[in-house]
Amino acid sequence: MTEFGFIDSIVRRFAALPANGFEGIGDDCAILPLGDGTALLFTADLLTEGVHFLREATSARELGRKALAVNLSDVAAMGGRPVATLLSLALPEGVSEAWAQEFMEGYHELSERYGVALIGGDTTRSSAGITINVTALGRADEAHVKRRSDARPGDVIFVAGELGASGAGLRDILAGHYGTPLAAQHRNPAPQVEEGQWLGARREVHAMMDLSDGLASDIRHILDRSEVGAQVELTRIPVAEGADLQTAACGGEDYKLLLTADGTRAEALAAAYRERFGGPLYPVGRITTAHELVWLRNGTPETLDWHGFEHFKKR
Repeated sequence: MTEFGFIDSIVRRFAALPANGFEGIGDDCAILPLGDGTALLFTADLLTEGVHFLREATSARELGRKALAVNLSDVAAMGGRPVATLLSLALPEGVSEAWAQEFMEGYHELSERYGVALIGGDTTRSSAGITINVTALGRADEAHVKRRSDARPGDVIFVAGELGASGAGLRDILAGHYGTPLAAQHRNPAPQVEEGQWLGARREVHAMMDLSDGLASDIRHILDRSEVGAQVELTRIPVAEGADLQTAACGGEDYKLLLTADGTRAEALAAAYRERFGGPLYPVGRITTAHELVWLRNGTPETLDWHGFEHFKKR
C-alpha cells in the first residue's frame, strides 16, 4: 500500500456523500466558502514519535513549536491567514508535567507570534510513544486562495527559499549529532505565513503549496492536479549550506513555499517579493504541456529516479 494509493481509495469511497459546501481532499487545506467573498481553510497534521521526531533529540519546546509550524505552513500555502487551532495529545507513561508544560510553552510562543487562538482539542494516554495532532483553521478572501490545480503551461516555477537544510539536519540527528546547526534547523521549521498571504494576494501567482515531502515529490502534486508537466533545472535549485543537491530536491520538511506564476510577470513578481521580504524567489523551472516531470542539467534532460519522503514506504 502506498500513501497516495490509500488516499485515492478514500476519495473514491466518500465521493457519493454530500460535500456540504466544502472543497475537500487534494490541497494543503480543505476550503469552505462563507458566501461573503471569504473562505475558511482547514488542515490537520500528525507528528508521531519515532517517525517525525526522536524525543531524545528534540526538546519539548521545539516540538511544541514544530507541531504548530507545520500546520501554519499549510494555511500559508493556500494564501490564508491562520486564526485558530485544535490540539490533541497522546502521552505515554513517564512523560512529566514539566515536559508537557514546556511543550505548551513552545506551542504558545508560535501561537502568540501569529495571533492564533487555541480553541480546543483532546488529551489521552498512549501505550507507546507521543502522538500529536493539530487541526488549524485559516481565513482568506476567496479570490486569494491558491490551489495546486491552477498551474498553467508557461508558468515559471519558484521556490521561496533554500532547500535541503532540514533533510541534512535529519541526517545529522539519525547519526547521533544532535547539536549541529542543521539539526537545529530540522527541529525548528519556520512557516512562511506572511509570505503566503502576500503571494495569495498576487494575481500572477497561480498554483501554490508548501514543501513538506521534498521538491521531487511535491511538484508532482501540482502537475497531477493541474494536468500539466514541468521542466526543472537542477543547477537552479537553491541548495542550503551544508546540504547537497539530491537532499535539496528530495529531503523534505523544508516548509518553503512552492509556486507557479505567469511567465510574463515572473520577473516583476520576484523583484516585488525581494523588496517586500528581503530575499529571493528562486526560479527553478517551467510548467509545460508534456504531462511529465523532466529534470534538466544546464538545459539537457537527465534521467533521475528522484522522489521525496514516502510515508508508507518501508525503511
